[in-house]
Amino acid sequence: MVKIKPFAALRPPKKFVEEVAARPYDVLNSAEAKAEAGEKSLLHITKPEIDFHPFVDEHSKEAYDKAVENFKLWQQRGWLVRDPKVMYYVYAQTMEGRTQYGLVACAHTEDYTEGRIKKHELTRKDKEEDRMIHIRIQSANIEPVFFTYHDVPEINRIVEKIVSAKPEYDFVAPDGFGHHFWPVSDDEDIQRLTTLFASVPAFYVADGHHRTAAAALVGAERKAANPNHTGEEEYNYFMTVVFPESHLKIIDYNRVVKDLNGMAPQTFLQALAKDFMVECLCDNTMPYVPQRPHNFSMYMDGCWYSLTARQGTYDDNDPIGTLDVTVLSNLVFDRLLDIKDLRTSKRIDFVGGIRGLGELKRRVDSGEMAAAFALYPVTMKQLITIADTGNIMPPKTTWFEPKLRSGLAIHTF
Repeated sequence: MVKIKPFAALRPPKKFVEEVAARPYDVLNSAEAKAEAGEKSLLHITKPEIDFHPFVDEHSKEAYDKAVENFKLWQQRGWLVRDPKVMYYVYAQTMEGRTQYGLVACAHTEDYTEGRIKKHELTRKDKEEDRMIHIRIQSANIEPVFFTYHDVPEINRIVEKIVSAKPEYDFVAPDGFGHHFWPVSDDEDIQRLTTLFASVPAFYVADGHHRTAAAALVGAERKAANPNHTGEEEYNYFMTVVFPESHLKIIDYNRVVKDLNGMAPQTFLQALAKDFMVECLCDNTMPYVPQRPHNFSMYMDGCWYSLTARQGTYDDNDPIGTLDVTVLSNLVFDRLLDIKDLRTSKRIDFVGGIRGLGELKRRVDSGEMAAAFALYPVTMKQLITIADTGNIMPPKTTWFEPKLRSGLAIHTF
């Protein structure tokens, strides 16, 4: 069973929250972060290279030192203030009329190392180390990770009661997503939530695999350096927002390729027909949206196409083999385009569904890419089944929106 605890967050006073809150570090490049960052933005802490002209390497000592300096400065200036007691927090997000409610809490690093926090993606050592440095130098989890769990009706009822009150933070970010935030200060609610989560068998990482791994590794470092370690020290915990499974929706994660491996478009279409039923939609002015699993949308040479994988080209009894990312990788990228490793190939790129299918068309029409492929989204059930069976999804399979806004709460140790 998993373990959570409340914590006394560092967070912005209400009057500063919209200026401090920022998009996550990994959805912006340095130029985009510089353009978005106002004076009080958390981006000066999460992407400190933007404070240099020209930008320094985000992995340089200068950048890391600047992150520490800015974190201290934000506290000195009162842009981040410590709560007077340990609490949980409810964080809700609204997108396109749908609101999801999560609990901001601290998870235990041992739940990750012992497999009760389950992952569905591989992590890279270089990215783990970068996140470890940020946690290590700040002694803080500046940005939360994003977990899900099987619904517990009583937890849902407690959250519903809490959110019936007026939120402390309530704003719409520039991207149009709503963010709503309630401190949970009632001791009875805190104790009951802690008890209820102690009967939850597992958390599932939705977003933040590298931050989760890094937090566990830094916790292990601190444990090794402390001869009086008990397991209850604050460094054993890291900040997460946990959402019930029923609240979450995965959106599509699409692909664009730079070339057709020497084939002309017509030759490529003929090759696709071996494994797919190919329908030309050139008379359609609107992008074609995949309608069901194993149905794909392709844009090439000014036309949209529907591609439906033929029976026998996939295995619905295999949790990995049935994924559309696997079907597309095996039948198109590997077999026809000779793209063997999606993690390292320079001939392929990935486009989150939040950008819309128009972004796929734009990148092909510009001449940057030769073809684009849109996929039917993975389901929460598929993600959980894969994590439960110890399998790993192919790269760039899931895209969650809205992203957690950074800076609403920070956990220190």
